[in-house]
This record gives sequence, C-alpha cells and structure tokens, in this order.
Amino acid sequence: MCRPSRWVAEWNLGSAGEVRADMTTLGIIGSGNIGSTVARLAVSAGHDVVLSNSRGPETLQDLVAELGPKARAATAAEAAAAGDVVVVTVPLKAYREVPVEPLAGKVVIDTNNYYPDRDGVFDELENGSTTTGELLQKHLPEARVVKGFNNIWFDHLRTLPRPAGSPDRSALPIAGDDAAAKKVVTELLDSLGYDTVDAGPLAENRRTQRDTPVYVAPYGQYGVLPGTPASAQVVRDALAAA
Repeated sequence: MCRPSRWVAEWNLGSAGEVRADMTTLGIIGSGNIGSTVARLAVSAGHDVVLSNSRGPETLQDLVAELGPKARAATAAEAAAAGDVVVVTVPLKAYREVPVEPLAGKVVIDTNNYYPDRDGVFDELENGSTTTGELLQKHLPEARVVKGFNNIWFDHLRTLPRPAGSPDRSALPIAGDDAAAKKVVTELLDSLGYDTVDAGPLAENRRTQRDTPVYVAPYGQYGVLPGTPASAQVVRDALAAA
C-alpha cells in the first residue's frame, strides 16, 4: 500500500465522525469526462482510485491500463464500498441509481448539474425548492454530500492544477452542510492542485450551477485551451454575483 498523503493521514472520517489515518482510496461512480479527469489527477497525486460506470467494469479496462497499478475497475456498489471518499459523477437523471448503503457515513462529492434536455424536467429544480446537491443528499441520507467539480469544464480541470502556493493557482467552490466533510474535500482538492472556496451550506450549491457567473467562465472559454487560472478571489467574486 502506498504511503497516505497528508490529506489522507489527517482527515479521514469514520462512520461516527472520528478522524482516522488510513484513507488511501478514491471511489468514482461515473467515469465520463469529469470522472476520468478526477481519476487521472488523483493517480498523479498518489491516490488509489476505484472506477465504475453504468456499463460494467470490463468497459473501463483501457482507462485502467492508462492509469496504471493505482487504478482498478469495479461495479458502482464496489467503488462506493472501496472509496474512503467517493465522487458521484453521473447524469442527474440517474442519481437514484447511486448505491445507498455502501455510502453511509462517507464523504461524497457530487459533481452534478441539471440539464433538462438531457435529464428531463425536475419540477423541484425548476421552481427552486431544492438543488441538485440536496437531491443527492436526500437519496443518501447517511452520507456527507459536498458539491464540487461541477462548475469547471473537464479539460480546464485537467490543465489548470498548480502546486500549493503558486501565484497562478486556481480555486474551485464547494458547498456542504458538514464542516468536517468540507475539510476532507478541501484537503483532497489541495492534493490535486486546487485551492477551495467555501460557498456555504449545501443549498448554496445553486450559486455554482450552470448559467451562474462561476460556471466555466472564470477558467476560460468553453472548448478553448489553455484555460485561464481563476484565483480564490475571482471565484468568491463570481459566487457573490450569482
């Protein structure tokens, strides 16, 4: 087993909220553009990853081969069980298919956005009575859901990581109701090359969704590389403008 990184050693949360020093694995449910990009960043940072998708582990063999020995493919339930932190990055229309029991007590990063043309119409999102992050939290009542990775184009996510302290380091917003869970996610993002801006409770993830000022634009034009570094202050200003 690899030596745990700093965020692993300091901030793993057990089911009762205690801090443990044995977190080494990132579970990923959904291995599309964001999921595979997060996996690449995680492996580069020294983390183990367990990947899954809706089509079965055998369809992920090329990606696993690319990532190397720190990655393996599994079912969604297996990735949920194996991950010390789990990234859920499936289309919103499929969020009810995310396994519930293996995620009890775990920190879950929700990357989702609502696209009616893809997902169908969700009346509760249309009328603003809830948010995508809150929908997943309701589905996973014993998990600790933190919204993250949802406001940046995957190729900008891939190209913008910088070492801590770099003057051109970018920041990503997160939102969640559990302060300790947000600490875990902050440490994870730091290990992947990003600063973090706390947008507040999970309900405030509405300020990071599509068509808000912090969605894609701070990091450059969609579809155009290289991206533009977006500092924590840039992200804070965009959140405030939402």
